Order: sequence, then C-alpha cells, then structure tokens
Amino acid sequence: MTPPDEGLEALLERAGVEARLRPPLALYGALVLAANRRFNLTGAKSGEELVAHLADSLSVVAYIREGYIDIGSGAGFPAIPVAIATGMPVTLIEATTKKARFLETVLEQLGLRGRVVAERAEAAAHREVLRERFASGTARGLAAASTVAELLLPFIAPGGVAVLQRGRLDGAECVALEDASLMLGGRVESECLLGGKRRIVVVRKEHPTPSRFPRRAGIPEKRPLCSS
Repeated sequence: MTPPDEGLEALLERAGVEARLRPPLALYGALVLAANRRFNLTGAKSGEELVAHLADSLSVVAYIREGYIDIGSGAGFPAIPVAIATGMPVTLIEATTKKARFLETVLEQLGLRGRVVAERAEAAAHREVLRERFASGTARGLAAASTVAELLLPFIAPGGVAVLQRGRLDGAECVALEDASLMLGGRVESECLLGGKRRIVVVRKEHPTPSRFPRRAGIPEKRPLCSS
C-alpha cells in the first residue's frame, strides 16, 4: 500500500482540513500523484495543486445525501474526498478504462464503500438499476452547465439534488441551465459563491426526467440543451 504523504498532511492542515480527514486524504493524494506519473490522470502535478482540488472537493459535502453518484469521476474529485468525509457509499461513473481501474484501486486501498461503472454517463443513465436511483449527485468541470445537467439529472430521484461545481457562469449559461433543468424535471434551487471564481449550483429534481434524456453519446456536449 502507498503510505500517506506527510507533506500532503501538512498542506491539508494549512488548508484548514480537519484532523481526522488528513491521513486518508493524504493517502488518496499519494495514490493520485503516483498514478499521474504513469498516465494522464489529472492536471495537478504538485502537492500544492492537489490539495487545492481536495479542499474544493470537500466544499460539496454539506449538500450530499446517502444514495450518492458522481459522473465523469476522472481522478476521483470530488467523489473520493466526499466518501472519505461522510463514510457514504459512492457510485462513480468513468468511461476511461485506466481511470476506472485507478478508482477501483482507491476504493480498495482506502476501504471505501462503492462501485465504479466503466461506462459513459449517456449510456449508464438509461440503465434501470441506475436511473433515478440516487438522492444526490456531483459532476466537476465536465462541460457546459446545461450539458452537465442533462448527464447528471437522469440519475437523480425526484426530491434529490444535482450538485454542480462550476467556475464563472455568464448570464447566457445561467439561463440555459435554468431552462434545461426544467426540461429535465428539475429547477435551479441555489447558488453558493466560494473563493475566487468557484461556485456550487444546486439543482433540485422535482419530476421524472423524460426518457429521451440524456441523448446519445456525445450529443449533450456537442449540442447543449437550451444554448443559442
């Protein structure tokens, strides 16, 4: 097993991360950095860059409820830090085989409950065992906000929330997200500004998503809903 990185623990302490979370997050960070030397897992190359991602991931914890899914999981942000902080099981959707295998290794080495689905979200969301089965879900830095809503909301049960981590949102993208959410059975419930340009947008699922969504692979990104 890769040992926790004491340098990462010190950086996490400096970032204000609570003591109980530092060792498992440092272990996770060490796994990410080691894997990143073998293949392109994340743009974070240093401990400082990685800790920024870890801290940003923890910002969604207050919005998450059990029955949790993350799409486009990549290196595991924010899902793995959320699982560490809450102890909740997590379902991770990641289409790239190397990244999916890495996530399976992380779950095993950190003793986290969860599963990895090595499939595109467009296909996975039409599977009965996954569609509208989750109380909360996240997606971090995937595409246009309305695209993310189309990919994530079909997994969320009515009454649940889709939690979108975003950077700057201009007026047109905000309107597109609001209109797309209505088409998908949801509504934008709140927006919380974090430090810098970061923000969290919460979309509440109110009605079942029409069966035609998400559209087939690649279309949500090429032709975002409600975008001009």
